[in-house]
Amino acid sequence: MSASTDCITPAGFAALQAELHQLWDVERPEVVRTVSWAAGNGDRSENGDYIYGKKRLRQIDGRVRFLRKRIDAVAVVDPATQKDRARVLFGATVTYERENGTVQTVTIVGRDETDPSKGYISMNSPIALSLLKKSVGDLVNVFTPGGEDELEILEISYPDPN
Repeated sequence: MSASTDCITPAGFAALQAELHQLWDVERPEVVRTVSWAAGNGDRSENGDYIYGKKRLRQIDGRVRFLRKRIDAVAVVDPATQKDRARVLFGATVTYERENGTVQTVTIVGRDETDPSKGYISMNSPIALSLLKKSVGDLVNVFTPGGEDELEILEISYPDPN
């Protein structure tokens, strides 16, 4: 996969699908019922249920459009099936040491799954781009908004294929 390909793990893809289902099949029908009920109550200009409901419908519809486009655009890549486990590729969990001696572990995921608090970084982030295709023991320079840093790759792992 090239860095320009929009990849996503199977778990990330399932999360997008679950959010789409929740919005389209659960939330939206309930909001439509509320708006229909509120519309039948007369003056819509001062009807909070109607005004909020219409606003929420626009939000849901916008998010649904976004999710449908994302689901169609991403390539699902299962990190457990990576054949070259000696190099950093999409889905790898990488432990590296910074110049200052701090050790960090990150997992390289698609942009829809990025969550720095869990150590999930986008494959298009400066750190991931500098780590991709490297091996244990390699030293890489990374340019981040905080400046230049040298990283040494200590460990590379992938989910178990079973």
